[in-house]
Amino acid sequence: MSPTLEKGRVLPSNEASTAGLEPCSSHPEPDPTPCHATRSPAPAMEGPELPVQAEMVELVPNGKHAAALGTTTIPSLPGDRFDENQCGAEMEEFLPHGSEKKQTHFTDFEGKTSFGMSVFNLSNAIMGSGILGLAYAMANTGIILFLFLLTAVALLSSYSIHLLLKSSGIVGIRAYEQLGFRAFGTPGKLAAAIAITLQNIGAMSSYLYIVKSEVPLVIQTFLNLEEKTTDWYLNGNYLVILVSVTVILPLALMKQLGYLGYASGFSLSCMVFFLISVIYKKFQIPCPLPEQGGNITSGINVTLGSEHWDGPAAPLPPEVGACTPSFFTLNSQTAYTIPIMAFAFVCHPEVLPIYTELKNPSKKKMQCISNISITVMYLMYFLAALFGYLTFYGRVESELLHTYSRVDPFDVLILCVRVAVLTAVTLTVPIVLFPVRRAIQQMLFQGKNFSWIRHVAIAVILLTFINLLVIFAPSILGIFGLIGATSAPCLIFIFPAIFYIRIMPKDKEPLRSTPKILAACFALLGVLFMIMSLSFIITDWATGGGRSGGSH
Repeated sequence: MSPTLEKGRVLPSNEASTAGLEPCSSHPEPDPTPCHATRSPAPAMEGPELPVQAEMVELVPNGKHAAALGTTTIPSLPGDRFDENQCGAEMEEFLPHGSEKKQTHFTDFEGKTSFGMSVFNLSNAIMGSGILGLAYAMANTGIILFLFLLTAVALLSSYSIHLLLKSSGIVGIRAYEQLGFRAFGTPGKLAAAIAITLQNIGAMSSYLYIVKSEVPLVIQTFLNLEEKTTDWYLNGNYLVILVSVTVILPLALMKQLGYLGYASGFSLSCMVFFLISVIYKKFQIPCPLPEQGGNITSGINVTLGSEHWDGPAAPLPPEVGACTPSFFTLNSQTAYTIPIMAFAFVCHPEVLPIYTELKNPSKKKMQCISNISITVMYLMYFLAALFGYLTFYGRVESELLHTYSRVDPFDVLILCVRVAVLTAVTLTVPIVLFPVRRAIQQMLFQGKNFSWIRHVAIAVILLTFINLLVIFAPSILGIFGLIGATSAPCLIFIFPAIFYIRIMPKDKEPLRSTPKILAACFALLGVLFMIMSLSFIITDWATGGGRSGGSH
């Protein structure tokens, strides 16, 4: 007969029955049996002992299925609550005795993050500096076509997250890299980890480059300086290091991503302020635009587009349809906006880490968080693009705030908006850094216990490397644009689809079933977006242009 464990001592089953122990499956209290122990069948059962595979999943009193993960992982039902070490987590919840706790590893976080904080973190991960270019995208697609494309991308992003969550539910894994390992072995794991690392390092580099270039201009405008001086507080290299050390690094050293919920909430409030200001400016700035920047009554000359005027303030010569919105536009720039919008909801490297730290996690709950985050950012994207476009129409630039500065370089409200956007971009960097650190740990330190030294060292090395890139090799950011055009379609479209096709058992969904056919089409769509993005970037390099870009 199989043995029974009692308080760390192995008892034969006959002694267990005399000691008053009941079988695991019928005990009214949570099962205290450690995960690594094999539980015995009920004493009344006769016949051959059940195989390990049949004993791996037991029904516990809360109605959920807890998988005892050993050297072999058995798939659970897709909708079940699961964890890589759920049995250990349940032991900690019900039996918080130090001798019986499972030693925590760097991926084994006890879920403590609330629903709301998870929404803030995922929304902040979605939101990038690309929101400043969506008005320009609308000017080159028209309102109706823009709305159609944005809606399609939002739905595709939600479906992609659904594939990720369903795949993780099948195998009980909540790490992007481990899904790759389960689907394709070590090559799949390395492909996912490298894609996450390159994509997020590129995003962080672009964010810090914005800080380096914009903060000195904001300070110069606030000080009302006509020309830039050599003072240290107007030197972007010093300022980006200062921001990295005083703001980004302390937040990046948090042990869990959930602790950044308040910072993410503040970051989102900054973008709400940006949105309100854009809506307000629509009703304040006249159309056609005044000839001059600065206050409309001032004498500062400014160039708008290719036009330049001197003399008293007067409206620009009206152009045909200059102040009439376009609902459907196709021009030479339209194709360049499609990749920008396709990557407008990039958040997939952060989905599974946020899921890991979610309190009382379930697939349905995490999908709800994803849908809410995508919906909120969808509304913010559309309203910012719409009112930005309706303010300047065909004269809107690829960076919306630069267009406002041309109208009035010393507008206090726009200066405050620039500060708010810079704050939001800065607070997004720690969110993006977490998946990179996790990917590095999965590649180099898998199975190692959590170490603060390693945790801090990886963050410091990453930030140091990115700062060096931004300061000494800003031209390398173009290379990251090329890498992003490759890694982003993989993380959003290709990997979730092919991982799902490989991981979902064929007895549940045959290869020619509708869900797997849809996933295959989804992967092909990602390949199409990758080809489009790469061709546009290479064309820009060949022609010396700078039209294409990403959303982050």
